[in-house]
Amino acid sequence: MSDGIAWIGAQQTTPTPPGTRGMYAGISLTLARGVDQDEFLINLGADLDELSERVPLSELRTRPLPDSPPTAQFSYAMYGTCGDWTYVLENGHMATWAGGYQGKVKSMTPCPDEEILCLTVNRYSPPAALIHAPGDGRAYRAEFGTATGRGGFLDLALTAEGAVFPSIPDASEAEVVAYHEEHGPRLPELVFTAAGKYTDVVIDQTAVMAGDLPAVHLLMS
Repeated sequence: MSDGIAWIGAQQTTPTPPGTRGMYAGISLTLARGVDQDEFLINLGADLDELSERVPLSELRTRPLPDSPPTAQFSYAMYGTCGDWTYVLENGHMATWAGGYQGKVKSMTPCPDEEILCLTVNRYSPPAALIHAPGDGRAYRAEFGTATGRGGFLDLALTAEGAVFPSIPDASEAEVVAYHEEHGPRLPELVFTAAGKYTDVVIDQTAVMAGDLPAVHLLMS
């Protein structure tokens, strides 16, 4: 389970083991390519000085929060690279990029030559969703269990892994209910498996749990 990113989905609702210094359950993942890693994190709201330190999450948790108004709330984000992709891991209520993009934050609008794939848990505002900006200046959103409708390689990967559930009127109500009862608990794992097959991204589970990856604070509100 240390290979790929399927493990992120497999333990979405699993209790976090005692003593975990990093992240374990409820992780949202944002992947980006065609943009510099630090530039992407700054666009998400990372502090330039904090970013330059490359402090691991386990240490960052022991430091004071950034100077900010008393009402400000921060989340933690671990990050790294795999191949052409920058990855950002967060286990707050949702992915920062998803919230910013949907809120029309200018810095989080992908350029035509940038590809972004975001799997956001949306813990306080379900359902979990996938947002894909393939580099054509548009973004395509799909709730977990559905395809983006774009018909590209990502949709093919979702379908191949069984991450696209049947729906009415393509199937009967009884068939839809039965399928959800049987496969629903594994849906996050299936979606993350498909995303891993599409991107070839590998993120080490042990390093994430230990908090060994570099991290930054991101402003939530």
